[in-house]
Amino acid sequence: MKYQNIREEELKNKVAQDYFWLYDCSKIIGNVDFCVCMHQSQKELFEQEFLLWAEAKKGSSDIYKSIVQLILTIGKARTFDKYLPPAMLGAFDGEKIAFIPYNDIHEVFYINDFNWNVTPSNHDTKEFKLIHEKVKTVIDNKALLFNFLNDDRELKKFIKNNFIVGKFGLTKTKIDKNNFMVIYNKWLQAVKPTIAVNWDIAKKMGIIDGDFYLADLLSQENNTLKEKLFVLLRQDHYELDRKIDEAGMFSSKRTDFTDNQVAHTQFWNRYDRPPKEEYWDYIVERRDLLVPQDVRERKGSFFTPQIWVELSQKYLTDVLGEDWQDEYYVWDCAAGTGNLLNGLTNKYNIWASTLDKQDVEVMHDRINNGANLLHDHVFQFDFLNDEFLPKSKGGKLPDSLYNIISDGEKRKKLVVYINPPYAEATTAKTVTGTGKNKSGVAIQNKANQYFKSKIGSATNEIFALFMAQVYDKIQDGILAQFSTLKFVQGSNFDKFREYFKAKYLGGFIVPANTFDNVKGEFPIGFTIWNLNKKVKIKQISCDVYDRNGEYIGEKNFYGNLPDIINKWIVSYRNSGTNIGYLTTRGNDFQNNNFIQIINDKSLVKSDRGVFINIINIVPICIYFAVRHCIEATWLNDRDQFLYPNDGWQTDTEFQNDCLAFTLFHGQNRISCKDGTNHWIPFTEQEVNAREKFESNFMSKFINGKLKNDRSGDLYGNQTQRTTALEFSTEATAVFDAGRELWKYYHQQPKCNVNASLYDIKEFFQGRNEKGKMNNKSSDETYMNLIGNLREKLRQLADKIEPKVYEYEFLKQ
Repeated sequence: MKYQNIREEELKNKVAQDYFWLYDCSKIIGNVDFCVCMHQSQKELFEQEFLLWAEAKKGSSDIYKSIVQLILTIGKARTFDKYLPPAMLGAFDGEKIAFIPYNDIHEVFYINDFNWNVTPSNHDTKEFKLIHEKVKTVIDNKALLFNFLNDDRELKKFIKNNFIVGKFGLTKTKIDKNNFMVIYNKWLQAVKPTIAVNWDIAKKMGIIDGDFYLADLLSQENNTLKEKLFVLLRQDHYELDRKIDEAGMFSSKRTDFTDNQVAHTQFWNRYDRPPKEEYWDYIVERRDLLVPQDVRERKGSFFTPQIWVELSQKYLTDVLGEDWQDEYYVWDCAAGTGNLLNGLTNKYNIWASTLDKQDVEVMHDRINNGANLLHDHVFQFDFLNDEFLPKSKGGKLPDSLYNIISDGEKRKKLVVYINPPYAEATTAKTVTGTGKNKSGVAIQNKANQYFKSKIGSATNEIFALFMAQVYDKIQDGILAQFSTLKFVQGSNFDKFREYFKAKYLGGFIVPANTFDNVKGEFPIGFTIWNLNKKVKIKQISCDVYDRNGEYIGEKNFYGNLPDIINKWIVSYRNSGTNIGYLTTRGNDFQNNNFIQIINDKSLVKSDRGVFINIINIVPICIYFAVRHCIEATWLNDRDQFLYPNDGWQTDTEFQNDCLAFTLFHGQNRISCKDGTNHWIPFTEQEVNAREKFESNFMSKFINGKLKNDRSGDLYGNQTQRTTALEFSTEATAVFDAGRELWKYYHQQPKCNVNASLYDIKEFFQGRNEKGKMNNKSSDETYMNLIGNLREKLRQLADKIEPKVYEYEFLKQ
C-alpha cells in the first residue's frame, strides 16, 4: 500500500500532490471529499468545469461501496443542479483509485420514488443497497481501476490524457509492439487469477497463459479476431483446443471466469483493443515471449533475432552454393513460430515442425497472412519422442518429408536448420553450493535413454539430444544449428565427441545476450556440419560478430584439449602447515568469480580446492594469476584453462610476477577476522605499523629470511631460500602502490595492525544493508591510492598474459 497509516485529510493532500499537481484540488463542493478542476483566474467569467468528484477513504476499502456513497452524497445534495457535473466520478483509498465516466452513471440520479434523504456513509440502509445493486454492473463494465504502486506511470498518463476541459470520451492506452509485453505482465496479475484454469495442470498439458492473453489482446468487443489462434475469446468465455473428433464432429474445450468477468473488463477498459493491424503478425510471431522461462528452455520457444537469421542464411549460401534453396530441402524441427525460416524463398522445399500445437496454429495463421510456407508442410511433432513414421502409416511426418528422409541420396540434400532448446543441467546456484545439478533435465525424452550410453552426460543438454537425434535419424544430411560451443570443447562432452563425427563446413559466433531472455556473457554459435563425412572434431574456427553484426575477427575452438588446469593444481596438494586455502571451482572463465584465496576451507561450501603452504605457494600464485590476469568477456567465457607445459618452472620472473599479482588482487580474500593473516607483504617498518604483526611470513618469504631449522611448522623442513626475490619493474610498481595504501591505512585511529588488503578495503568502503562491500569510499585519498594500485595491477596483468599462452595455460 502506497499511503499507509495516515488520516483521510492527509491522504487527499498526498494524492493531490502526487497525481493532480497540475490542477486545482482546493475546491469544496458540498460534502464531496475530493474535487479536481482546472485553475481559473478571478477574471474568468465562465462557470468552472469540474473534472473529477471523488470519495476518499483511508487505509484499504471496498471501492464499489465508496462510489455508491459518493452517488448518495451527490444525490442527497442535488450537487449536479448547483454545479456543472464532472467528466468523471471516482473513489480512492491508500492503495488504489477508480474512475467511472459520469455519463455512464448519471441516470441513477433520476430514479423515481427514491428516498435520497439517508446518511450516505451508512452502508446498511436499504437505499444504499438499492443503489449498490443498480450501479454494480455499470462499475464492473466501465470503471477504470489503478493501483498507486503498480500502475503509477499508467495512472499519470491516464490523468494527463483525460483530464482536459471539454474532452468527450476517454483516451485509452494504445497497444503496439513495444508495450504489449508490459501490458502482459500486468494482465498476469489482474486477469489470469480470475480465469477458471488450474494452471499447474494446464502447463503440463502444454497450455500457457500467454495464449489466453493473445486471445484477449487481438479481440474486438470481446471476440478474438484471428481464428487460427489456439485460444479464442468468445464474449464471456474462452474456447480452446478446437478439433475434429473421431466421429468427424467439431469439438472444443471451454473455460469461464471465476468473477463474472469483472477483473477482465476493468483491466481492458484501460486499453484500446485491438492494436493496429500492422502489429498483429509481429505480436503473434513473438508468442515465444509469452512462454514461461522453464518451458522455453525445455521446448525451445526462443525467437532468433532477425539479424542472425539473415546472417545464417548468408553462411548457408556461402557453404552450399547460390542455388542451395532449390537444390536442398530444409527442415526446422524446433520451429517455434517459424521465424528462423523467414527469408527462405522456396516454400515447396521447406518443412517446419514444433512440439506445441499452439505454435502450429500460429504458423498456419502466418501462412494465411503471407508467410512463405505451405500448410501441409507445417506440423506438430515431438522430435525427441515421436516415431519417424509418415502420416500414411499412422505417424506424424508428412509423406513428402518422410520420403526424403528414407531416400539415401535425397537425405544428403536435407538441411536440418534449427535453433534448438538449450535447457542445461548446471546453473550458477550449483557451483555456489545453493542448488543442485539438474541431472535428468532432459530425462523425460525417450531419446535420453537411447543416447545415454552413446553420449554420456551430454544427454542432460537438450540441444545435444537434438544433435544426436539428427545424427542418428538423418545420418548423412546437413546440420545447421544455433547453439553454444560447449559440444566442441566442453569437458562434459568428451563422450559426445566420440559419437558425433562430422565435417565442419563453417560458421560464426555472436553474443548470447542478443537472444531473448539470455542474460549470460558467452558466445552463441551458428555452425554447419556435413554428417556424411565422419570426422572427429579437433578444432574449428568461427567468424566473430559483435552485437551490431559487425565482423571483428576469428576465434578457434578445440575438441582435442589436453588435461584441465585443476588437474594440474591438485597435484600440489600436500600435508604442510597451512597459510590459506585456494578454491578451484570450474576450469573456464565463467567460473573465475569462484576462484579466490581465503583463510580456511571451512569458510566455503565447496569442497574443491587446495590448502596453501610454503611448499606449494608458487604454483598456487601462478594458478591464481593465470585465472585472473585476463578479463572475462562474452568471447572467452567458455574457454578452458589447461594443464601447462613445463616452461614456467624455470621462469622465475613469471613466478614472481604471479606472486605480486596474487598478493594485491581483489579475489585474495584473506582476512584477519577469519584467522592469522600470513599474507602481509611488508614489514612493520615499511608501513609505520603501531604494533608488531602477528605473522611476518610473507615479508620473510619475499626477502629470503625464512629460517631452516624450524622443522614441521609453518616454514616447512626443506632448505629455504636465503636471497630476496627479484621483481620486474611492473611488479615493483605494484608493491610501491600497495605500500602507500598500507601506510595510509595505518595512519587511521581505528586501524587493525594485522589487516589484509581485503580488510583495508572493507574499512574504507564499508558494506551495504545486504552485507555486500560497497564499490566506493567517501575518502578521496583512499580512492586515489586504491585506483593507483588497480592501475599498476592491470599493467602487471598485461605483462603476465603472453606467458599464459606461452606456457599453454590457454589456447590461442
